[in-house]
Amino acid sequence: MSTFVKVLRNTAIVLIALYLALFGLTKAIRYPEPIASIRLGLAPASQTPDLMPSHWIVAAPSTFAPWKTVAAEQIGGVTFDGQPLGLQEFLDATNTNALLVIRDGEISYEYYKEDKFKNSRLPSYSVGKAMTALVVGQLIDQGKITESDTFVSYFPEYKTGGSFDKVTVQQLLDMQSGVGVSDNYPSGPSGWGVAIAQMYASTDIPWFIGNNRKMDFEPGTESVYRSVDTQMIGMIIQKVTNQSVSDYFTANIWQRVGADFDATWNVDKVGGYEKTFCCFNAVARDYARIGQLILDDGVVPFDKQQVISSSWMKRITTPATRLDYGWGYGAFFWHPYPGVTLMLGLHGQYVYIDIPNETVIVKLSDEPTDVENSPEVAAVLKEISEKR
Repeated sequence: MSTFVKVLRNTAIVLIALYLALFGLTKAIRYPEPIASIRLGLAPASQTPDLMPSHWIVAAPSTFAPWKTVAAEQIGGVTFDGQPLGLQEFLDATNTNALLVIRDGEISYEYYKEDKFKNSRLPSYSVGKAMTALVVGQLIDQGKITESDTFVSYFPEYKTGGSFDKVTVQQLLDMQSGVGVSDNYPSGPSGWGVAIAQMYASTDIPWFIGNNRKMDFEPGTESVYRSVDTQMIGMIIQKVTNQSVSDYFTANIWQRVGADFDATWNVDKVGGYEKTFCCFNAVARDYARIGQLILDDGVVPFDKQQVISSSWMKRITTPATRLDYGWGYGAFFWHPYPGVTLMLGLHGQYVYIDIPNETVIVKLSDEPTDVENSPEVAAVLKEISEKR
């Protein structure tokens, strides 16, 4: 056997052994297999919806009125991070895949970086938290959940005998639980050992929660943004409804607002749990339908049906606490400015709802993980919204 063949054989043996070791590790920590984990860690935001299993959220568009469009408005220049830029320069600088402006219920501006993005399901990351809020609000209105309920009242098998057992629905909704899963997202696969990345990639959400019940502070004593809070709400929703969050959302939100396209919600495994802290994927125009629902006080404009109650609308449009950037926050919605309600997600996902100016703006992006410019982008969206 030649030296070259021996080296090739030994290299192959080492690579196979390494893969098998990594495969065993990923199984032990409930990750996807190694190649799938690496692909997920390296992919730009817009490519992630198809890299994890998902449940379908089925649209029923033929029953409802299509979007109305008007002549494209001329937005002109904006000020981004203190610098005057043309709109296209701003869109390029912030890796924008889609930008929609809805004025008075009509599309007045629509941009897609590539034609395919017009009909593509794009990820929302933490905008998915707001979708979760709409569902839990309906269940609270129905008396199936109360904000004073504890998480362990639904899942007694998770009791620790300590502070975790005191965490309530209200504290989860307002990021006051104290559950010690930090939202410090890593960049690339090298940091995928941190807890938030484990939850994002997890193939077994109940296992993850069971192994992450350590507390950072007493429930209700502080307000700290924690995605695990929304995941725990998602588990409660599934327990109470005895169906997947996607199925409930399909019948009670998506089809009722007249979504044009099917959406998806990534799950730990098919038939398992939606990753309700993130991972809702939809076409830009359908994110705008949800924004318009909020703008219209929970009423669908074309059939005048109240999808979200006035009491829950008040809850999600009223700050309960303050979090990052000094912005108001409550029930998984942000409030950066008076009269503005915002759905915000990692990598530059925004559904900006300016109630006084009757404007909804959707911005979906491929910003890198280490870019943090939400206040600067929100200021531009505010500027655009107020150009009436």
